[in-house]
Amino acid sequence: MVAALVAGALFTKQLLWSPVSAINMTDVVSNQFKMTNALFMGTDVHGEPFKIHAKTGRQEYNRPDIILLESLSGYATQIKNNQKNTYNFSANRGEYNLKTKTVTLYGNVKIKTSDNKELHSNELVVRL
Repeated sequence: MVAALVAGALFTKQLLWSPVSAINMTDVVSNQFKMTNALFMGTDVHGEPFKIHAKTGRQEYNRPDIILLESLSGYATQIKNNQKNTYNFSANRGEYNLKTKTVTLYGNVKIKTSDNKELHSNELVVRL
């Protein structure tokens, strides 16, 4: 960006000033990919469906396998003892690890199962 400013000044014979100090380069570098109203859907390692919806999702340049999520909700399905259960979840924020296929939920975590059981926690890891 600075090179473009200098080159522009050389070609136009004008001196361009930009408040480079106002640019938060840490934020630019660490938030390379950001989305709003993010939706992730798929099947887990057992072929069961899951869905994750978040108000925002972003990836950091130095952690490309992690998607940081804000205000998220979703569901995961699990078969245990020949019974299929759906787990609806919500949390203030979370981390979706694409490599390990896990979602770590943080802050005001709520889980409700299809058989009406509830769990409340500050942190929970969901394996997909």
